[in-house]
Amino acid sequence: MTENHEPDRSPDDAGAPLRVGVVGAGVISAQYSATLQRLPHLRVTAVADAVPERAAALAAQHEGARSLPLAGLLAADDVDVVLNLTLPAGHADVSRQALAAGKHVYSEKPLATTLADGEQVLRAAADAGLRVGCAPDTVLGTGVQTARALVDAGEIGVPHAATAVMTTPGHERWHPQPDFYYQPGGGPLQDMGPYYLTTLVHLLGPVARVTGASTRSRPSRVVGSGPREGERVDVGIDTHVTGVLEHSSGAVTTLVMSFDTWASRVPPVEVHGTEGSLSVPDPNHFDGAVELARAAAQPLRGAHWEDVGVRAGYLGAGRGTGLADLALALRAGTPHRAGVEVALHVVDVMSSLERAAAGGGVVATTTTCERPPAVGGPVDLASAAAQGVRGRG
Repeated sequence: MTENHEPDRSPDDAGAPLRVGVVGAGVISAQYSATLQRLPHLRVTAVADAVPERAAALAAQHEGARSLPLAGLLAADDVDVVLNLTLPAGHADVSRQALAAGKHVYSEKPLATTLADGEQVLRAAADAGLRVGCAPDTVLGTGVQTARALVDAGEIGVPHAATAVMTTPGHERWHPQPDFYYQPGGGPLQDMGPYYLTTLVHLLGPVARVTGASTRSRPSRVVGSGPREGERVDVGIDTHVTGVLEHSSGAVTTLVMSFDTWASRVPPVEVHGTEGSLSVPDPNHFDGAVELARAAAQPLRGAHWEDVGVRAGYLGAGRGTGLADLALALRAGTPHRAGVEVALHVVDVMSSLERAAAGGGVVATTTTCERPPAVGGPVDLASAAAQGVRGRG
């Protein structure tokens, strides 16, 4: 099932900013807000949140935006796309409501907490002829896109193996409301896995089979900041997950996602090919150094790594870049890069890994996807967005 990529706006509106209704004004909304304020082809017109004061505070950051209840935002004529920043458990439901109201959707990750819910979102979008985009959009920055440019150019030969490692002591040390990280739909795999798995899809393609194991180190966590500092939070999910991913290409990835590690020196992502190796920066960020070790240049002892500089990707990107890319694609009638099919496949991989870790042995994924189009470039997103954008009358 594929998305409709025909132009979605009338010729008279082709250069107008895409009007954004934000649902959810929690911690992550500040990063999205900063990005949206500097891009001329996106304009926030409405904000909804379960806490009206938070919605009003976010709306005040955008000229002309107003605070509305969810039903009012979904019914608003001046909302073209819903930016879904609710908690993970609410992602699928809010996205379906937005699609039913005739709005495009861009969702925080994950697309859904279950594969069945994610498939419903994809079907709803296809039936309505509307677009769904989904974070993470960090893969569109210069870090992952530079690494992809090197892979695509054959700089490491044929990729055959990778490692992807995310280790922290846990988000309760900094997040003032960390409860959802330790309940079903949270944990290191569901929370941080999308960054790493989406990166792996961009670099190596979709995953065919997985196997894995998981554990949890303790039954509760202590909130480390905010008004609840010192309060204990129950842990209802495994907090250390390890797995092996077999890509359809034949490459194999070793994955570790953990909230149980105090310190680590393991690189976030490495990709190894027949002619060299790549060190890829933290996929939770948009940029960072990409280093290449060519097979022909390696000494007998040690290793020779070369910082290749910036080769591709959106420059100066921030959270919301995927929505910005969707808006440009709507204008051009082309596919957007942070698409629903990749997001659904990532949910599938995570769900399959959870089943494997629970004793399911080797579990085959039931979805697949194409590698999204590369960004190329490097591209200045603000400059690209400014071309042809005009205000509404």
